[in-house]
Amino acid sequence: MDPTSVARKSPAATGKNPYNSLSFIDREAKIVEEGSLNYTESTSSDFFQGARDALAQHGLIAYPTEAVFGLGCAPYDELAVRKLLALKQRPEHKGLILIAADYSQLLDYVDDTKIPQDKRFSVFSHWPGPVTLVLPARPEVPRYLRGDFDTIAVRVTAFEPVRQLCRALKTPLVSTSANYSGKPPLRTAEDVRRELGHDLAWIMEGATGGREQPSMILNPLTGETLR
Repeated sequence: MDPTSVARKSPAATGKNPYNSLSFIDREAKIVEEGSLNYTESTSSDFFQGARDALAQHGLIAYPTEAVFGLGCAPYDELAVRKLLALKQRPEHKGLILIAADYSQLLDYVDDTKIPQDKRFSVFSHWPGPVTLVLPARPEVPRYLRGDFDTIAVRVTAFEPVRQLCRALKTPLVSTSANYSGKPPLRTAEDVRRELGHDLAWIMEGATGGREQPSMILNPLTGETLR
């Protein structure tokens, strides 16, 4: 894949430079008691424009997830994914997790034909929710996403702020915890700005979902629990 072509392929491409400033919450948005973002349909497009600009410029973004803040980028953007791997000091062979608003966003990455009919109910009963599933990867999925495996780790989240983000960007996101290697995951936007802000193109305001532990990772076809 030619990394320079990603902005043309991405629905987020706008040609603007997101690195000049971070994009924060719209004036009409508010943080509700449970920590999720509440905004009207008329403001949602403006709110996520900074994220669209970031993806168009191969940038990294941060956003609240079920337990901690996540770092992410467009999974089809090799340049951005390699930035993320370098920032996290994560070896490529380990693979990465993709997070999505719904299963249809994952069909470019999951080989749906390899999920047996008699397993489909048990597989999809985990979603939407805080469970990452290891599923067969499509043959064309690059190594920088799947690692040294013929599977890929994916999650359809029930956490509404991330679902809205993925819908607005029209793509799943690479999702890994927001922290440098060897340091604990960050749980607030303020901490992310302080620790990682100079490496990021956009930070989403809002609280995490309040879970203490990261998502479970399991292979529903073998029954193996990986985390």
